[in-house]
Amino acid sequence: MRTIVWDVDDVLNDLMLQWFSQGWRREHPSSAVEYGTLRENPPHVSLGVTCEEYLASMDAFRKTDAGIHLVPNAEVLAWFSAHGSRFRHIALTSRPLETAPDVAAWVMRYFGAWIRCFGVVPTRTMEEIPTYDRGKGDFLRWLGKGDVLIDDTRENLRQADEIGMTTFAWPQPWNDSLLTTTEILQTLTDMATTLD
Repeated sequence: MRTIVWDVDDVLNDLMLQWFSQGWRREHPSSAVEYGTLRENPPHVSLGVTCEEYLASMDAFRKTDAGIHLVPNAEVLAWFSAHGSRFRHIALTSRPLETAPDVAAWVMRYFGAWIRCFGVVPTRTMEEIPTYDRGKGDFLRWLGKGDVLIDDTRENLRQADEIGMTTFAWPQPWNDSLLTTTEILQTLTDMATTLD
């Protein structure tokens, strides 16, 4: 049985869109920037702020009720209901460690019937916290169990490619995914069929 490693934010949920709509827009009501024009992640250059200002805003949003209780991606949830049992699944996120308990609970609440493992690569760690991995590629190399990575960040996909994983870029304005979400999920279904 193959193992799919799922990025959480902006794949299983729409964190960036919700932050942009409920956080950034409220903080910057006169901004003319549209979500669909965010061509990089982090999007601070498009937003005309420093990376530190963007990260502070995103980190604050992650701690709000809206950031903690994001709605899961309905298309992905439906796919899990229909086909999730044909794979093993791991959730892998890269975010500040202080917000990991909330997102781990979120993953288990919505996807826990299928996702039994949760990993986090902490960003912006404090000095007293050990650094085991510099990025998701290091984590995946250490884990040694993933067959497929689904992520919205090209660098994470590149690192997974280097260790021989099949990768899918989850469509977002800041990446150049060649497949739609529906096509990615169908490809996963087809992969399961070839193994049955």
